[in-house]
Amino acid sequence: MLSAEKLTSLADEGIFLGTSSWKYPGWCGQLYDEQRYLTRGKFSEAKFERECLTEYAQTFPSVCVDAGYYKFPTEKWIEGLCAQVKPGFRFSFKVTDEITIKNFPNHARHGARAGKPNEHFLNAGLFRSSFLHACEPFRDHIGALIFEFSQFHQRDFEHGRDFVAALDAFLDELPSGWQYAVEIRNKTFLQPEYFEVLCRHGVAHVFNSWTRMPPVTEQLALPDSVTTDFVVARFLLTPGRTYEQAKSTFHPYKDTQAVDSVAREAGKAIIGKAKGNKRPSFIYVNNRLEGNALKTIEAILENAEAI
Repeated sequence: MLSAEKLTSLADEGIFLGTSSWKYPGWCGQLYDEQRYLTRGKFSEAKFERECLTEYAQTFPSVCVDAGYYKFPTEKWIEGLCAQVKPGFRFSFKVTDEITIKNFPNHARHGARAGKPNEHFLNAGLFRSSFLHACEPFRDHIGALIFEFSQFHQRDFEHGRDFVAALDAFLDELPSGWQYAVEIRNKTFLQPEYFEVLCRHGVAHVFNSWTRMPPVTEQLALPDSVTTDFVVARFLLTPGRTYEQAKSTFHPYKDTQAVDSVAREAGKAIIGKAKGNKRPSFIYVNNRLEGNALKTIEAILENAEAI
């Protein structure tokens, strides 16, 4: 079983372990008490989604809020999240894709904009007014703010250096005082120039386990890949496995389906380095890595006990 005491102890050292999102009925009986969410004797998914964060926060000290990627957050919405957690809990937010998509993919949720260029790509003013403004009153509960860039194609940027130049200009316009992090999905962009730009702006590279990215262990081994005084890692997919494959195979995420020993070792390494360097760290695990994020985190904690 996951130990809230262990997770709290690590958080006291600045090492925040959590999951990517939290609204998974498959965790009932492991993290959640199903009886809390019954209405007229039946499990209410609406009640569960509305209230389960409170129970989540009784064990975990942090969570990555994926929902911020799909819609700009409002101050009222963030206030509602913060009201359900204890002092010291940290929300890391994925920044809304209105800022990070260069050309809208042909996906139904983009409506008439599908397939068209995004006029707001890397718009620092829009980020400040429509995202950061809502976060401002809740600084004590905010962890990392993650700019997730989906895989770019040649029509987006002919060369990786073109993306790095655009990113450099964008980061130069951001207000200081926040823990910004950048997550990329193009492995060829993992070049010294990319890490140098992040370092110069005090922004973290997100060590991410993803379909077409090298394993986190390899990213950690790259020179100067730790670019600032805090670390962000997201264990999302085992390299080589697609999101669709993981979802169809692992849903409803009740148990471990495929052990990723490389990811577990990387999680242990990040914890060890964070302890040794006293470097704040945010480490998040998704169900689609192994099938059940809770058990993955439990295994990482067991491995890290020897440190």
